[in-house]
Amino acid sequence: MGDRDKSDDQGGRARAEPSDSELSGRLSGLGAALQRVQADRKAEAADPKADPTSAASGMALAFRLGAEFVAGVLVGAGLGWGIDYVLGTTPWGMIVFLLLGFGASVVNMMRAAGEFGRKTPPKGGA
Repeated sequence: MGDRDKSDDQGGRARAEPSDSELSGRLSGLGAALQRVQADRKAEAADPKADPTSAASGMALAFRLGAEFVAGVLVGAGLGWGIDYVLGTTPWGMIVFLLLGFGASVVNMMRAAGEFGRKTPPKGGA
């Protein structure tokens, strides 16, 4: 077992260990591949389209829009139920204020998403 040959797991054939020059070549090849990967990662990090925080901010916006919608509908339904309870107009207050809550929640969602209430420049130049 003193020689540099080792037996292979497949069939017990002997294989010689690579020489120092072969190992140096492999090491320089791996170094070059590592530098390419690091350069690619730096390029991806500098790319504004591949911003990892954009996914988190998109998720936060989705949760906010969902909460705006649910809150508007629940507040409308609660107000309608309260008006029905006080005035005795059993289904109508709930129906009307549920629809008003739905409309208000849609407006709040549009405003939160930035589509509604955005000031547009006047047409025709200045």
